[in-house]
Amino acid sequence: MNALDFLTKHTSIRKYKDAAIAPDTLTEILEAGTRGSNTGNMQIYSIVVTQDKERKKELAKYHFGQKMVEDAAAVVTVCVDINRYHKWCLQRNAGIAYDNFLWFVSGLEDATITTQNICVAAETKGLGICYLGTVLYNAPEISAFLNLPKGVVPVTTITMGYPDETPTQTERLPLSGVVHYETYKDYTAEDIDAVFAEKEALPFSKEMVRINQTENLAQIFTQKRYKKEDNMFMSRKLLKFLEESGFMNNE
Repeated sequence: MNALDFLTKHTSIRKYKDAAIAPDTLTEILEAGTRGSNTGNMQIYSIVVTQDKERKKELAKYHFGQKMVEDAAAVVTVCVDINRYHKWCLQRNAGIAYDNFLWFVSGLEDATITTQNICVAAETKGLGICYLGTVLYNAPEISAFLNLPKGVVPVTTITMGYPDETPTQTERLPLSGVVHYETYKDYTAEDIDAVFAEKEALPFSKEMVRINQTENLAQIFTQKRYKKEDNMFMSRKLLKFLEESGFMNNE
């Protein structure tokens, strides 16, 4: 398969075989990650790989006990990192210029592109991956666990290993619902109904509505999965940590 095939056939893998990743294979995958596009060729990111069984077990606690963190051959945490660049600049009498929110966002872009490169490279080697959205919820705790210094913030984590399942692909919104040509065309009520029609009609979606006793699928997201009060709490926690990490010098 070519790269396009791996992208279009991607499924998230949450169950892994008890099999290690060969060091040469892992190195090749990580090198592919570092070849991703990045801001100014500055590489404002760092990658922390966790493979030790006991440390994976501990790390899983900060990802709400998800078993795949413990079972994966490797857990890859990608971080925004201005620490390394600032140290280089100071050692070259260049000063500090990246301790602000703009550079957190720039680093976030770099880290995301790097992570996606790692994922595609891993899949070409027969490995499975799964993104974890939990890393930003517990960024301070994960940072302490990984011994990250000031200026380094974990922003995304993937589990990686040889698949022990063959899941079906999850649905995606139709291309017409997410792609705009030339300018953004805002959605009418009819457009929204059309964009989400297939997703809402899935047997799984209908079953989730029944189980959660909501009126519709959207209410599951706002009332059950990602509630506003939880979002606000996690948002304040993350902003505080970004300030402590040196990304909010915006005066």
